[in-house]
Amino acid sequence: MPSETAAVGTLDTRKVVVVAYDGAKLMDIAGPLQAFSEANTLARRPAYDVILASEDGATITTDTGVRMETARLDSVTLRGVDTLLVSGGDFRLPPSATASLRTRLAEHVDEPRRLGSICTGAFVLADLGLLDGRRATTHWAFCRQLEREHPLVSVDPDAIFVTSDRIWTSAGVSAGIDMVLAMIESDLSRETALDVARAMVLFLKRPGGQSQFSVELRQQIQDVRGRFDDLHDWVRANLRGDLSVPALAGAAHMSPRNFARVYLRETGESPARAVEKLRLEAARRLLETTRDPVRVVASRTGFGDDERMRRAFVKALGVSPQDYRSRFGLPHQDGLP
Repeated sequence: MPSETAAVGTLDTRKVVVVAYDGAKLMDIAGPLQAFSEANTLARRPAYDVILASEDGATITTDTGVRMETARLDSVTLRGVDTLLVSGGDFRLPPSATASLRTRLAEHVDEPRRLGSICTGAFVLADLGLLDGRRATTHWAFCRQLEREHPLVSVDPDAIFVTSDRIWTSAGVSAGIDMVLAMIESDLSRETALDVARAMVLFLKRPGGQSQFSVELRQQIQDVRGRFDDLHDWVRANLRGDLSVPALAGAAHMSPRNFARVYLRETGESPARAVEKLRLEAARRLLETTRDPVRVVASRTGFGDDERMRRAFVKALGVSPQDYRSRFGLPHQDGLP
């Protein structure tokens, strides 16, 4: 099997097999296919021969209802495959939906030079034992499930994608494109990857991790019983006030000691950490929907000063408030800051 280094810079056409099945996410398939296709166009040669395959080679129906033709997995000459990627699926699919496919894949996963997953496709690799002892990622909403079902996997919930030797895993949906851009950079050149990113109007390396899209949603998922929903609403309405443990305990009608213990047990995080997250979420919304200066946003959300808010953004999201606004804020208008 050729090494990663040996393959880079050659003019060989690399065969890529994207594995799909009924219920696979359309963008998990289409995003990588488009990126590899753009690489061919911009490299002005067939750098990649991409094949969409399924277990039986039948037409598959994606989660959106779009039907796609596939090749039979066994008919693909896997010994000539450079990269094999397993797409993610409809999140409601039971594990049994891919059980037969996993059995078939087990016969072939040792052969490609590079093996990867997109979104929840990581569960297929994990079920085959391929992620044991490795760092990996998946869609942020399913990282805890991956940790729980596969304790030997070191799950990184913030990574856009992760490489571990020849195995690559990516976060949710669009992150599969980020991963493929990195593959193109490794295989061809940084210039080609940049050209592909520009053609697709993407970052070559997007700033921050997947946590920048999921702060409040993760809060809702963690607080599964909803015990502190009213308290969280109270915090959102009082972000500039006293949000110490005694104040929170008083609002929750509990003693401070009991409140801190129960809150940590129910939500999986400390009250102080939760307050910072709620302030961060409020600041994100103001940066997205207003043109208030950063210092004003920091004051309105209880951070006190813009430097404290900047540190919170960098720690949690991997980007500064200014960078976050440039990506998600209102479009610039002449005459406005």
